[in-house]
Amino acid sequence: MSDTLLLVRHTEVARAWAGRCYGQSDMGLSRAGARAAADLAARLAAQPIALVVHSDLRRAAALATRVARRAGVPVHADPHWRERDFGRWEGRRWTALYRETGVLMDRMLTDPHGFAPGGGETSAALAARAEAALRALQGRGTVLVVSHGGPIAAARAAHAGAPLTELARFIPALGEIVRLAL
Repeated sequence: MSDTLLLVRHTEVARAWAGRCYGQSDMGLSRAGARAAADLAARLAAQPIALVVHSDLRRAAALATRVARRAGVPVHADPHWRERDFGRWEGRRWTALYRETGVLMDRMLTDPHGFAPGGGETSAALAARAEAALRALQGRGTVLVVSHGGPIAAARAAHAGAPLTELARFIPALGEIVRLAL
């Protein structure tokens, strides 16, 4: 059995959260996000998937449960696939954070082991969590994981052997499907 991982970033979140830092905050999808999830679920359910895994946040669960239902496969929530914990930054507007901190947020990339935005989670901690979740799926056949930009970027970077300072280039677009051979 060959192992393939399909990593999918959730679709657009509720409009009230647009422009906000929402890491581990739990919100649903916008109307457009729900429509995109329905379309994406039809495409993904046609894949030979053995298991669907999602972070335990609603915006990822919405797509994952649709795919699992359509494909007739088990679905499992795994909090290791949650987005980064942004601590006190959660729910705040990115523009306000930038005005208050300037380029401080750049340290998520330039200091991945020491900088925890808003007192939350460092990039290194996020990467360790995502890599452990990735290893746990080996030997399971084709697995669909519906997650978030940060954990998917960390898994992709680890798979490519790239340093944490390059995480930003591995962040997928909303609803993007990334295929990794394990």
